[in-house]
Amino acid sequence: MSAQDQIRETIQKNDVVLFMKGTKMMPQCGFSSRVAGVLNYMGVDFADVNVLADAEIRQGIKDFSDWPTIPQLYVKGEFVGGCDIVTEMTLSGELDALFETNGIAYDKDAAEKIRAANA
Repeated sequence: MSAQDQIRETIQKNDVVLFMKGTKMMPQCGFSSRVAGVLNYMGVDFADVNVLADAEIRQGIKDFSDWPTIPQLYVKGEFVGGCDIVTEMTLSGELDALFETNGIAYDKDAAEKIRAANA
């Protein structure tokens, strides 16, 4: 199976996927840590794909999304963005709305705490 097929299958089989450096329990870069931390804190059930474990997946996800950086967040098969976009969406409430629209369970109180701490 090609890297593109593996990526497509992972995105189709999981409602929320984070392609990241490291894992959700042990991120290996600050940007991946920030996005995984937000998702973990908000109680979002997500699949993590460690791009450091497979060079073909690492380059393949960049080609797949036409986005040059890692991490990359997908919700219900759609590319959401990287660290800056996810951070902005979290602080504006757009990430909450995206989860609600797509039926993704998350802790709204935790999301509010993130916004309060960054106000």
